Amino acid sequence: QVQLVESGGGLVQPGGSLTLSCAASGFTLNDHAVGWFRQAPGKEREGVSCISASDGSIFYRDSVKGRFTVARDNAKNIVHLQMINLKPEDTAVYYCASDPVVVGNARGICGFANGMGYWGKGTQVTVSP
Repeated sequence: QVQLVESGGGLVQPGGSLTLSCAASGFTLNDHAVGWFRQAPGKEREGVSCISASDGSIFYRDSVKGRFTVARDNAKNIVHLQMINLKPEDTAVYYCASDPVVVGNARGICGFANGMGYWGKGTQVTVSP
């Protein structure tokens, strides 16, 4: 059974840090495109950071560059999203997504969330004083 389970969300003050984790079961993450997406209340879902399985590229949206780092732990079949210097505008539900078929570079993967076939249920990140 294919499953993605996110963890690590929570409430943090501006400037604080969190590390999100996405554990996969039923398939091997390393062979798949994988990405972190987020959706804030009243806003569209957006790609935060993605990794391409076809060319190894990594994409970060401009607003998180230098603050977020995505990394796979292939031994544990987990992908992490380390977030530092968090800002109130980072508040959202964060989702992990993956797909065995999606190809192309990481920017393209993050720009087409509907192409991802596997989704976790999300974890809430709230950045507030």
